[in-house]
Amino acid sequence: MQQSYNTAPVLYLNTLEHEGKQFIRLWYKPDHRITKLLKDSDAVKYSKTYKCYVTHKTPEAIELLHRNFQGVALVDTRYLNRPKRLRPAMGAVITSGNLQAEPLAKLPELPIIRLQPLEHEGKTLIQISFAFNELLYKTLKCSSCCQWLEEPRCFAVSTEATSLHQLLDDVQGTAQVWLASTMHIRDMGIMRRLWEQTYSKTASYVTCPLPYLEKLYLLNYSLNTIRTYHSLLLRFLNGHSEGLEVINGFGTQEINEYHRQMVQSQKYSFSLINQSINAVKFYFHRVLGRHTLDLSQIERPEKPHRLPTVLSKEEVKRILLATDNLKHRCMLQLLYSGGLRISEVINLRLTDVQSGRNMLLIRGGKGKKDRTTLLSQRLLESLRAYYKVYRPKVWLFEGQQGGQYTVESLRNVFRAAREKAAVRTKATPHTLRHSFATHLLEQGTDLRYIQTLLGHRSSKTTEIYTHVTSYALDKITSPLDNL
Repeated sequence: MQQSYNTAPVLYLNTLEHEGKQFIRLWYKPDHRITKLLKDSDAVKYSKTYKCYVTHKTPEAIELLHRNFQGVALVDTRYLNRPKRLRPAMGAVITSGNLQAEPLAKLPELPIIRLQPLEHEGKTLIQISFAFNELLYKTLKCSSCCQWLEEPRCFAVSTEATSLHQLLDDVQGTAQVWLASTMHIRDMGIMRRLWEQTYSKTASYVTCPLPYLEKLYLLNYSLNTIRTYHSLLLRFLNGHSEGLEVINGFGTQEINEYHRQMVQSQKYSFSLINQSINAVKFYFHRVLGRHTLDLSQIERPEKPHRLPTVLSKEEVKRILLATDNLKHRCMLQLLYSGGLRISEVINLRLTDVQSGRNMLLIRGGKGKKDRTTLLSQRLLESLRAYYKVYRPKVWLFEGQQGGQYTVESLRNVFRAAREKAAVRTKATPHTLRHSFATHLLEQGTDLRYIQTLLGHRSSKTTEIYTHVTSYALDKITSPLDNL
């Protein structure tokens, strides 16, 4: 007699993914009749891996199950196509719900033209390089500031600021202008246009006030700091729709509210938010002259105490041996052997390698400070072999077309070496500097000497490496081992 709907056993169908393929897992409360039918079925197999019966996830297989178990069990497919529910690895965050959207919209990507110095007939010009684009070619050909040079077969402009302003006017909406690392522009008006060329200029767009950039430049801030302050103030100005005149009258409350929203968005590091506060503070105090505005009470997020990533000596060795290119290996060795920053490596000149004193001279490091650091004998041998092959002229490491090696190229060299060496630790070129300091500390080097080699102004900055070193930890026994 056929069982009623309420008393019949149930065969549940669940999705099972195995080696990228979809199957059906069959689950049921122990029932000898269901087990016998599954054993006798040619379309169903028992999986020793998953310890259950499985079948292919196809309409035909599902229809066959319905037919075979008619009058014996109910085939339940409610769980078959249920979407997978995963717990987020990083949890969930509840915000206030009034977070500010990103105020600076970007333009669509345009062709790139690259400006770099060019010596031509005894004059210094600016070469314009680009992947051939018919519209861009016609634009430059019709430009009043560009000239076509037959011998190097390229467009060029003079080094006068008016020529660069005209070039930016002519290619606006057609191309984006990039500078080679060997281009040094002191005109803040040109730099402002270059830094803001990728943003959409709507009717409400507010450009960064030029006196702000000029003040930073005259006070001898580094170009990297000026660019950072520019981008952060530009975001602040365009994060409000009231217009520049109203923004200039803001008080502590409006500035606090803006940065509070940056914190809640969780898109920005606390260091960047503190830099934003500094950039806005500089604008109100040093440019607008609103010294009565007490910005000392601005709420600053506390910087989290994060330990630097450090590679083991074995991982460093694998990375250094991963590249067969002599120039690339020398640059990676420099990052580690002297604890150099990536910018300090590409700014090295031939005369900075002082082999007679076994020292490297670092000029204009972070904070515009000069210092000396170690010159490894193994590195010196590599540099001598490198010089015989490459014969650099001014800079210790030069690009294929001459001039300084670029930061991005060195990052790519490190990334390729790390991947080839199969080092799983997430590392950057700066990780080699952290590893240099940590390994010196583990060798018993005094912290004061490490501070000098790294160029740290405060010993507190160097003390962070005491938290990541394994020095003397092997002599400490965990209480768990004594139970």
